[in-house]
Amino acid sequence: MTACCKRFLFLIALVGLVAGCSRDEPPSQTAPADSPAVSAAAGLPDVQWPRHGLNDSETRFSPLADITDANVGKLGLAWYFDYPTARGLEATPLVIDGVIYTTGSWSMVFANDAATGQLLWFYDPQVPRSWAVHGCCDVVNRGLAFDKGRLYFGTLDGRLVSLNAADGSVRWQVQTTDPEWPYTITGAPRVIKGNVIIGNGGAEFGVRGYVSAYNLDSGEMAWRFYTIPGNPQDGFENEALKRAADTWGGGEWWKLGGGGTVWDSMAYDPELNLLYIGVGNGAPWNQQIRSPAGGDNLYLSSIVALNPDDGSYVWHYQTTPGETWDYTATQHMILADIDLGAGTRKVIMQAPKNGFFYVLDRQTGELLSAEAYATVTWATHVDLETGRPVEVAGARYLDGATDLHLPGPIGGHNWHPMSYSPDTGLVYIPAQDAPWVYVTDEEFQYRPGYWNTGTDSRIAALPDDPVARQAVLDTVKGAIIAWDPVAGKPRWRVEHAGPWNGGLLSTAGNLVFQGNAGGQFVAYRADTGERLWSFDAQTGVVAPPISFRLGGVQYIAVVAGWGGSMALVGGEALKAGAIANRSRLLVFRVGGQASLPPAVDKPLVIDPPELTASAEQVAAGFKEFMTYCTFCHGDGAVSGGSTPDLRALTPEKHAMWDAIVLGGMHWQNGMVGFGGVLSKEQSDNIHSFVIDRAIFANKEAGDAAVKVEQVVN
Repeated sequence: MTACCKRFLFLIALVGLVAGCSRDEPPSQTAPADSPAVSAAAGLPDVQWPRHGLNDSETRFSPLADITDANVGKLGLAWYFDYPTARGLEATPLVIDGVIYTTGSWSMVFANDAATGQLLWFYDPQVPRSWAVHGCCDVVNRGLAFDKGRLYFGTLDGRLVSLNAADGSVRWQVQTTDPEWPYTITGAPRVIKGNVIIGNGGAEFGVRGYVSAYNLDSGEMAWRFYTIPGNPQDGFENEALKRAADTWGGGEWWKLGGGGTVWDSMAYDPELNLLYIGVGNGAPWNQQIRSPAGGDNLYLSSIVALNPDDGSYVWHYQTTPGETWDYTATQHMILADIDLGAGTRKVIMQAPKNGFFYVLDRQTGELLSAEAYATVTWATHVDLETGRPVEVAGARYLDGATDLHLPGPIGGHNWHPMSYSPDTGLVYIPAQDAPWVYVTDEEFQYRPGYWNTGTDSRIAALPDDPVARQAVLDTVKGAIIAWDPVAGKPRWRVEHAGPWNGGLLSTAGNLVFQGNAGGQFVAYRADTGERLWSFDAQTGVVAPPISFRLGGVQYIAVVAGWGGSMALVGGEALKAGAIANRSRLLVFRVGGQASLPPAVDKPLVIDPPELTASAEQVAAGFKEFMTYCTFCHGDGAVSGGSTPDLRALTPEKHAMWDAIVLGGMHWQNGMVGFGGVLSKEQSDNIHSFVIDRAIFANKEAGDAAVKVEQVVN
């Protein structure tokens, strides 16, 4: 069967999926694509969601107020669309001329009628499933850019693709990365002044970060800005990188990649003609390895302002000098004009991983304020005169392990977008506390294409002792923080059971919307945080909602589907345990009457074979598991829900262990073979560790049952 025929049959199958979805009847009519429609009945103009953050300032504040804190209780499901995959979904939908465009797992693109949910077209870029091994954080994609009837998006394997929005046909595609290196693209591009701007990821796997601009019409590269210097012997691409090289102390960081990937957030000020990019962590994380003599390591963990005409450097602010904890500054950046008490300032605001909320002058990069929004143990405060954090003793793990360290690698805030409401003056942050323990990996060896943190993650694993484990889990939290950027403190806070909750939307209806890891999509009062309405999404929601008006009706839409890095590695730290993925686009309106089919969860059955390995072999397997496996299969082999729980392998899968782990039998699911990296002995040791974890889980379950029985008796 040809590839064309396969795609046609898959498209038919997708249409069949949508045909079975419930929606309101009769369906609303979409507007003609060549004119701004106005509902004759309501006289209300259509309002689109044309950019990733709604606007260049990335505020994610909808001016619509048809749905308000007074009538949100009548919100109901208008329609839903089932995606044909079961991996993480993180996209922000775009809504243009009555069509809603989304991206899904494996960089697929979908176009649906925004009023009815009917699938209009579908595009699969055919990402090689084997490329998943280079993805730190699931096979996700955060969305598209749009301009004049054309769509632009990145693929997991590093391509930038342009489609015709009308039918999904390909205009052009370009490889933005060297396919010999483990780069990935998960972030959404931005369209600015005739170019489409895209970054990439892969720092943990040993790459050098950069951001590039490509001509909208031809796909030809217009400029590229590298975020860190390369090999000094090769010279430097510009003066900014020459100056940055002086901040890298010793070592040969260019052989280890160096990091600094621009994997997510960007913003643009057309008046100042400045493009703002967020720069990621170092590679390896551990600065002692990549830059042993210290230094700030510019431009890691920085907000960098560029001239979008040619990509030239304008200014930077570094949130975490000498980054050594995976403290990226790639988190959502918001532009706003606010009164800080001495007149209105043009600011850029960010809550990066390191736990401090920054307000900067976006014209000059001057630090205006920096206060802790999450629990911070690595620094006492940020000095406003120097702009530098004041670190606590031992935070850099130069002479041994840290104490329980906050934030950990997933940050006080990760990629999940914030929202800024000019009505309340608040920034709504999807915040979290998730600790880590850092210690140098004394046996570190650089492995291109695989995880290279330079830390020994065994020390960060949850302990088996139930009291000690619970003490750690008690520190793991999640919250919505309504942050006042003028006062530098929260105005209200909503607690969640655990971390890794969805991005946020605020609206002129005095509402804030968020999905959460517990599977609920919730509306809150924007001024007080009062919970007003919720919907059972049947799966964890990590993506941010949007709002649009079509045919006189305001809609709220969100992509639901559990996934991302915490869903891979989180395990017990998620509090709710493994969460099922049900990949859907959910669209709501006041009076919506659609409903989801009943959710059926399969019980986790753990029935391991006898453990014949020695304690030494299990211990060796623990080390290898934490080096190669934990970032996809969870701490202690406890799945977060996006990948199979290895403790529940069937006897047949245990018998296939070598074929899967060494041979790549399940490559089509992203599980490539590690035969070129692991020896048979190492693979056997990992297998023994997994069996040991399964036996431990059953023992704990048995002990818990005995305790319950004793209490009942």
